[in-house]
Amino acid sequence: MSQHFLLSAAARTISLKAVLSLTDADAWKLFQRLRWPDTDGAPVCPCCGNGRCYDVMRGATPRFRCAACRKDFSPTSGTLFAYHKLSIRDYLAAIVLFVNAVKGISALQLGRDMDISYKAAWVLCHKLREAMASEMKGANVGGAGETVEVDGCYVGGHVRPANYKANRKDRRLAKNQTGKRKVVVAIRERGGRTVTAVFPTEEASADFIKARVEKGTTVHTDEAHSWEPLRTKFRIRQINHSFAYSHDEACTNQAESFFSRLRRAEWGQYHQISDLYLGRYAAEMGWREDHRRQPNGALFSRLAGQAGRSPMSIDFTGRWQKRAA
Repeated sequence: MSQHFLLSAAARTISLKAVLSLTDADAWKLFQRLRWPDTDGAPVCPCCGNGRCYDVMRGATPRFRCAACRKDFSPTSGTLFAYHKLSIRDYLAAIVLFVNAVKGISALQLGRDMDISYKAAWVLCHKLREAMASEMKGANVGGAGETVEVDGCYVGGHVRPANYKANRKDRRLAKNQTGKRKVVVAIRERGGRTVTAVFPTEEASADFIKARVEKGTTVHTDEAHSWEPLRTKFRIRQINHSFAYSHDEACTNQAESFFSRLRRAEWGQYHQISDLYLGRYAAEMGWREDHRRQPNGALFSRLAGQAGRSPMSIDFTGRWQKRAA
């Protein structure tokens, strides 16, 4: 029997020990190479895009000045790590811990590992999820001759049953629900990427699916009537799960694989996911599922580079610290 990839030495190409052993200067050089891969770490002005910059370093943090617009900037300026308070080595170590956790890592655990507050760890985790989600922002899947699987998974809105049986209500009825239950819809291309979004019902996702799946794609779904509107644009193949999980090449097993990872993250790591941030958790699990066959060093470089090239967070900039130049 062949060895599973995650059990092989090829899956381990970076370690927390290696990152923590870096000097501050080496850590900055590594981050610069990940942020500016086209110039091999040479600084590029985030304001005007000019590559002619010179060093004006005044302390431990590298500082550069653009020869065109004359503005000063650091390697983290305009990124998710802008206005950072931790050292860059700590951020790189946190990324290693984040990508090594195949089912996700809780902010409480990350805070203990990094010796930072829960609030700081929580914000950092969401910034990394934001970087993960940016990879598939606006991207389409499928195309002529391609196959895409579509399915939904309801998350949240748990109603705890009353202690005595006589006081219990039928939680299946809408009047007895909290209204917080949402459905994560996954659009997964076979051999490709995963697009996720959150909706109140599966029926509400039809227009989103039509917009994100290319024309000419064969779409596989289950027997739910929610997917009937997709027939106007795509060739649909349905599998009746009360009969079989896969029949005549029709199945949604890869979409179910994504939901399995999402469920295990919810039950084993996060325990409860707020509907306000459900979309980011879903995007995180989609990213992890899409890159599950890559070594952890490649995952580290991908995520750190994406965080370095992503703009400042839309939710967590200016609220947690004083906005500075």
